[in-house]
Amino acid sequence: MPRTALTKKHSTMIGQIISHYKILEKLGEGGVGDVYRAEDTKLMRPVALKFLRPGVLDDQSARRRFTREAQAAAALDHPNICPVYEIDDAEGRTFIAMAYVRGQTLNEMIHAGGFEPEDALTTAKQIALGLEAAHKQGVVHRDIKSMNVIVTTDGQAKILDFGLATIPGASGSSDDLASSGTVAYMSPEQARGDEVDHRTDIWSLGVCLYEMLAGRLPYEGGYNQAVIYSILNQEPTPLSALRPDISISVINIVERAMAKNTEDRYQSISEMLRDLDTPGHTVSVRSRGERPSIAVLPFADMSPDKTQEYFCDGIAEEIINALSRVERLDVAARTSSFSYKGKNVDIRTIGRRLGVDAVMEGSVRKLEDRLRINAQIVSVLDGYNIWSGQFDREVKDIFSIQEEIAQNIVEVMQVELSENEKQALETSATDNVDAYDFYLRGRMYYYRTKRKNIEYAIEMFTHATERDPGFALAYAGLADCYSYFYMYFERSDENLNRALKSSKKALELAPELAESHAAYGFAVSLNKRYDEAAVEFETAIRLNPRLFEAYYYYARTCYASGDKARAAQYYEKACLVDPDNYQASNLLGFTYRGLGRHEKAVDWYHISLRSLEKHLELNPDDSRAVYLKSATLIELGERKKGLEWADKAYESDPEDPYIVYGVACSYSRVGRVEEAVDYFEKSVACGFAHKDWIEQDDDMDLLRDHPRFQAIMDEME
Repeated sequence: MPRTALTKKHSTMIGQIISHYKILEKLGEGGVGDVYRAEDTKLMRPVALKFLRPGVLDDQSARRRFTREAQAAAALDHPNICPVYEIDDAEGRTFIAMAYVRGQTLNEMIHAGGFEPEDALTTAKQIALGLEAAHKQGVVHRDIKSMNVIVTTDGQAKILDFGLATIPGASGSSDDLASSGTVAYMSPEQARGDEVDHRTDIWSLGVCLYEMLAGRLPYEGGYNQAVIYSILNQEPTPLSALRPDISISVINIVERAMAKNTEDRYQSISEMLRDLDTPGHTVSVRSRGERPSIAVLPFADMSPDKTQEYFCDGIAEEIINALSRVERLDVAARTSSFSYKGKNVDIRTIGRRLGVDAVMEGSVRKLEDRLRINAQIVSVLDGYNIWSGQFDREVKDIFSIQEEIAQNIVEVMQVELSENEKQALETSATDNVDAYDFYLRGRMYYYRTKRKNIEYAIEMFTHATERDPGFALAYAGLADCYSYFYMYFERSDENLNRALKSSKKALELAPELAESHAAYGFAVSLNKRYDEAAVEFETAIRLNPRLFEAYYYYARTCYASGDKARAAQYYEKACLVDPDNYQASNLLGFTYRGLGRHEKAVDWYHISLRSLEKHLELNPDDSRAVYLKSATLIELGERKKGLEWADKAYESDPEDPYIVYGVACSYSRVGRVEEAVDYFEKSVACGFAHKDWIEQDDDMDLLRDHPRFQAIMDEME
């Protein structure tokens, strides 16, 4: 049990005998009482004695609460509830005698380093078992929190403090809000002062589980009313963003336990227990039903000259894209899966970190016009191989191979396809192998972001459209490149018109393709046709709710148009679709900062920093990631280190307008205005001219009154 330093006032209790209990040491203090370790001199066993403080003896509400605690716990006999032996009065002191438990409170354990998901689930299950016993007796605890759960030295959780419990047949069991426990764990109905039932304990257990997994509370604030406002009106930072290694099944348990509407919550603790028993296989959100999950890792390049990386990556990416159209299957995002590229990490570990049931890995050997592809699916639960296949074909058969692999994944994961999903898996974006090869090369270069790589990507996508003029995805890729080029490198009418023309062509060829609408929305947003862009993004999301670019481009568009609240909403959705995307999480922190929500901003900067470090481990020369790490460190208070990374970004790419603009932002944020203006001026000279963005960018606020800054802005269109 937690201990506090003894004061002179309390030291006089040590050594006294109260009734038949010898007081040995003080353990801690509660809301209305002090707790001591004592020895039962009759039964010769250690006990904990909780004394009602002398100052509250005349407080009838406190006495009722004290008595209720004893009555409620004494009526319950369960290994996950701390036993109460008696309540008594002796020598003018009222006390409860209970079992003495060696261990730490859940709160102490969280602050000492947190929990692995398996341990958190085990502890939550034990708390739920104790609550199940209480609820069956009609007892509602009403004050479940991490301070009221103690975990013994052998790992058994025990619920303490039933002082706020409702007991069948008892009177006077309602307390006002001020005395009804710790605000951060209150259910919405409890925070409003409404009548509560057993579902309030389910909410509070959900908060404890969130806290164990995230290492922090879901709702925080500087004072109680701020916390209550958040509980009633806001959503916590998604667990998937804070802990990307947690499975969707576990996240769903937490989210359902913490549903604001009681009807959407678990309706009984027994129902929650069933999901806690099998979190790896059960998805309990009723709107989704049971849904398995898989990650597809990039295929290894087994060709003799190791020149087929783009082809190997492309196969995995195309399988991911195909499976993302299957509603009843969760697929890890490309960024998440590809973060393990080239790493010697056990498949089961990867699967646990990505929160999936199974992982597919494979290899490709391409030699002239022949292909050998090996693939296998491994169960994360036990590490067994649950499917494997080898394909010795001609290169022209790549489309049918990818289709067969996707079909096998669907069968192994026991997913029933709709007719539309069957058709989507059977339909190839192109039948032209040369066009497809150029398209895969284009995707590889596009992800590398630097100017020369975007130029290569344009060249590759152009070759793809020349080989197959009906290849809509290649036109969408081409449009994205021109939009990107216009936004960051060369703000010319020619680039914007090319983006519009290519995206229109993609729409004409494949109006049912989400990528076509996302590409067109991106292009028209740069032309300040914001309402039209919104329609296109929403169409793309409807066609494919897992298309990251649709949410990401939509968020950027909202920000550029001045709607920061909506931008935050869509950045959050982008982060849910692709939790390891460092740009989306970074811009979300940046957006929350602009909205004045600094705690949320800091949360997302920490998330982005983890993703950036993971990305830079594999891509140390990615100057964009280097700059964003600089900006993130500065926002987290590490200014000196942040500027060192800013200088590193500039040295690596001194002619990249986006990077130079980013360095200007970093110097502005630390108050070095003249240097910031110098970098800003150079970024514009290099081609950065996204005026809408600059006007909304808070990083530029310190520069706005500077004459040179004003002159540059006046010259922009």
